[in-house]
Amino acid sequence: MRSINKVILVGNLTRDAEIKQTSGGQPIATFGLATNRDWVTRDGNKHTSSEFHEMVAWGKLAEICAEYLKKGKLIYTEGYLKTRSWDLPDGTKKFRTEIVVSDMIMLEKRSQGGESKTFHAADHGEYEETPPMDDTPEQ
Repeated sequence: MRSINKVILVGNLTRDAEIKQTSGGQPIATFGLATNRDWVTRDGNKHTSSEFHEMVAWGKLAEICAEYLKKGKLIYTEGYLKTRSWDLPDGTKKFRTEIVVSDMIMLEKRSQGGESKTFHAADHGEYEETPPMDDTPEQ
């Protein structure tokens, strides 16, 4: 039986994208994304709940993210969940669940003329979606 691991998020960046390289020279960008959920209870009270997501992009997409993604921007992302683990010097095992981004579209809020502009990463050159599984970012 097939399984699906796909994440689609639209939200605002919580920090600028930061780029690093793995020990093998592969570019990796990390950034935070906030999403909100609004609802109204039966008694008419409005509520909002925010979620914060750790995002990772690799290769050419990482370079694009590092160049264009700044705190506060609205973006659309597609990717998949990945949990990685590592051991601390004291023997404690740490875990982190991230969203590995395979596509990103920068969105802009509608201008006064009613037009919305987008920037689609895939339209700006080839990029590798994911690195080899043994190439992990330097801590």
